[in-house]
Amino acid sequence: MVIVAHPDDADFGPAATAARWIDAGSVGWLVCCTSGDQGGEYADLDPLELALTREVEQRTAADVVGYAGVTFLHQPDGGLANDLPLRELLVREIRTFRPDAVLTTDPEVLFHRDGGVNHVDHRTAGIAAVDAVYPAARNPMAFPWLARSGLAAHRVRRIYLAWSSAPDAWIDVSATVERKLAALRCHASQLRDMDRVLDWIRRWTAEEGAVIGVAAGEAFRLVVIDEDDELAQA
Repeated sequence: MVIVAHPDDADFGPAATAARWIDAGSVGWLVCCTSGDQGGEYADLDPLELALTREVEQRTAADVVGYAGVTFLHQPDGGLANDLPLRELLVREIRTFRPDAVLTTDPEVLFHRDGGVNHVDHRTAGIAAVDAVYPAARNPMAFPWLARSGLAAHRVRRIYLAWSSAPDAWIDVSATVERKLAALRCHASQLRDMDRVLDWIRRWTAEEGAVIGVAAGEAFRLVVIDEDDELAQA
């Protein structure tokens, strides 16, 4: 499961990794906390129309990556809050889909390594996802009405944090980086200088791939919550 703040975040983030794992037999699901209704440059834009446009773009991109589906939580863009209502929504998604791994943005990154400020919604989505994974989703006494309605507690084993300043795990995405680029092309309302953005992504994934000696890579900070059963028994 990939949990992000806005439409297009997942495609800038772990899309190529998600595509690789889906190709290998995994099932992926994307959760967008907002619909990106503040993602425009003109104050007279209708935010509801923009949100609809961005949801359509993200659904198209999700089809390119290969996700089984997308959930939009319709939280306020620019005002995302790591509060109990958001955590309940995320726990509901986790207990419904029951992923082994959750991929989200590193909530500890305020300033990016190469410059720039990390959007407050990105940080909030990351920490909300972490808090939903641990301990809430695995605790049957957290949001017990979910369990009573059939959504039993679920243990996510690993969290992969994208856009991290302290990556320690790299994924070879040489075979799927073009899917990432194709997914980004779907976000026409946001990427006005498409060629420049795609060139930057090619350089970035090539740099991350060079760390492990492959053509293209994506980097993560990996948090192991539960070891695999085989390793735990060794």
